[in-house]
Amino acid sequence: MFKCVFIKIRALILPFFICLFIFLLLLFSKNNINAAKSGLSLWANSILPSLLPFFIATELLGYTNVVHLCGKLLSKIMRPIFNVPGEGAFALLMGIISGYPVGAKIVANLKEKKLCNEIEAERLLAFTNNSGPLFIIGTVGIGMFYSFSIGLILFVTHLLSCLTVGFIFRWWGKSKEKYHRNTDCALPSSSLSFNNLGELLSKSILTSINTILMIGGFVVIFSIIISMLNTTNILQAISSQLFNLLGTPEVFTLSIITGFIEVTNGISYISSTLAFSINLKIIICSFVLGFGGFSVLLQVLSITSKANISIKPYFVGKLLQAFFAVFYTYLLIWIKLSIRKKLKII
Repeated sequence: MFKCVFIKIRALILPFFICLFIFLLLLFSKNNINAAKSGLSLWANSILPSLLPFFIATELLGYTNVVHLCGKLLSKIMRPIFNVPGEGAFALLMGIISGYPVGAKIVANLKEKKLCNEIEAERLLAFTNNSGPLFIIGTVGIGMFYSFSIGLILFVTHLLSCLTVGFIFRWWGKSKEKYHRNTDCALPSSSLSFNNLGELLSKSILTSINTILMIGGFVVIFSIIISMLNTTNILQAISSQLFNLLGTPEVFTLSIITGFIEVTNGISYISSTLAFSINLKIIICSFVLGFGGFSVLLQVLSITSKANISIKPYFVGKLLQAFFAVFYTYLLIWIKLSIRKKLKII
């Protein structure tokens, strides 16, 4: 009896929150419209122009034998270090260069084309989906902190932490793994040629537009959710409770929570607050960048669910990456300060 009641209550939870969301949309319509405009502006001015060309290019490369060439050339590096096929190097490289969620999209494509098995896809997903240098150095470093060197520190620590997670995840699902593919086979012929370039380019553009529109929807929705949480003072109430329980400053917890919800808004809040020293700001931003936010998590889930890849390793990997990013950031800041002290003494 209690089990049936629990099942019925659980089935009503999601509809309840959707209805509550619609109610709050109507109640705070002015604030929500402004938040939606802000999210749409962020998507149109930053995300669309920076990610769409990469999406189209990676889709086109998928029709060539570049991915297979990566597998043949880099399998002796990727397999011993990360326990994944050499083709995973393509996902790692494009994920680092392009930013979210390009890495996840390529991993899903690799699994669908049977270039990696399910366990290998989970390992790759844990460390190949990252923020790109354009966002970290350009948007965060120069745009928010007005410093190229801060952006460079954040990018280097982001890269080191993702590679560390990749190495740790080489043992992920080892007991369940049934086979290793043979990567020494001959390269397949490319399906892309000048004869069908127009057709494949059209397919690549259509697929990429669908993905970028999905990302835009997530950015707008999460901008509205953050606006609602601020308007109803829910974020402030959570921060206050955590202050009472753990003794952490309210501004600190508020910045972490905002960053966990949506990375861009969170980092913007952290960089603009006067409550922290510059070094603490960098460390908190590194933590938020390492995790990536629930907005990106849902974007990845929408991509990987179609390829039947579990989201669990991604979530665990991102939590680990956040903590490793803090460690590496603290280490780099300490090295930087030590060098400055020595130069002053000299």
